[in-house]
Amino acid sequence: MQLTKNLGIIGGGQLGMMLTEAAKSMPEYISNVIVLDPTENCPASRVGAKQIVADFKDKNAIVELSLQSDIITYEIESGDSKVLESLHGEVLINPAPSTLRTIQDKYLQKQFLRQNNIPVAEFDTIESLQDLEKKITDYQYPALLKARRDAYDGRGNFKIENSSQIETAYQQFLGRQTMIEKFVDFKMEVSVIAARNIHGEIATYPLVENIHKNNILEFTIAPARVDSKISFEADKIAKKTMDVLHGAGVFGIEMFVTKDDQVLINEIAPRVHNSGHHTLQSSETSQFEQHLRAILGLPLGSTKLRHNTIMCNILGPRDFSGKYKPIVLEQKDGVYLKMYHKDEAKPQRKLGHFNVVDEKNTKDVDALLEKTRKIKNSIRFVHG
Repeated sequence: MQLTKNLGIIGGGQLGMMLTEAAKSMPEYISNVIVLDPTENCPASRVGAKQIVADFKDKNAIVELSLQSDIITYEIESGDSKVLESLHGEVLINPAPSTLRTIQDKYLQKQFLRQNNIPVAEFDTIESLQDLEKKITDYQYPALLKARRDAYDGRGNFKIENSSQIETAYQQFLGRQTMIEKFVDFKMEVSVIAARNIHGEIATYPLVENIHKNNILEFTIAPARVDSKISFEADKIAKKTMDVLHGAGVFGIEMFVTKDDQVLINEIAPRVHNSGHHTLQSSETSQFEQHLRAILGLPLGSTKLRHNTIMCNILGPRDFSGKYKPIVLEQKDGVYLKMYHKDEAKPQRKLGHFNVVDEKNTKDVDALLEKTRKIKNSIRFVHG
């Protein structure tokens, strides 16, 4: 007889919310969900998770979460990996804290990938302004200066276009560890959602294409508009990455396709990922159910794509802040809206997404993308 587990999640945002919803549909395996999040009434708590209100790195709160949980996972990389490592053995934690520690630091992450012969762009640490001035001559312009930790949606990157920007870039990250990375003149950004369960079984979803605007994901096109050779190479890289990381759970593996059709890893997220939201309607198993299956040690579900799908993020407008009236979309003809229970909009804040599904299997991606853009452009925010 299978004993149900109490699931703890570090982070209770939209990813934690959708993990909670998936957990509620698996009552034979998961009895309760507890999230640790600093925002009262966080999205996960709005769909039935219990909440510990505290900072992600609060040691006492992490210990409290461990006391209430049989298994801990995360929807954000901000947890204190050292505290989590100290708890390992008292509670099952996946992905493993050591995996989280490697991925939290972008330099260590790239170093790990390079050591395992997984393709990445050239990179190096930066120790001082003089070090940056010296090393950038080898990298040429443009080059990227990156904060090594606590950065997402492009907020930890500075693209240095010429020598006059070197000091400005350095000052922006003053007091933080940084690294320099060769700028990749890519023709497409893609990603693979990959899963590995605690028994070592690996499964990958078909490669998707990601279109960003202002460093934030705007559209995900499933499957990616690439030839089979690129899809095969990306899948091979993703599987090798999962094999060497030894982490259980779903990982979002972001990649570049270069102008000469090389595939390089950009970054890895040790959690369910924005570019996997399409799986809620497109796939036989959603990334959220898959993550839970992986960390519980269940057989992984089918990753087959049932329908071509485009996901579009709903972001707070640049000129709007505060409470807003509910967003309403006509949910028919393959349109599925998912809002994140965030009462207040802020510029560029992720408030929801919608999936446009090719349920008639026309395979006309251009028409599907045009339909998605029209829906996106029809969304209006009204103070409420």
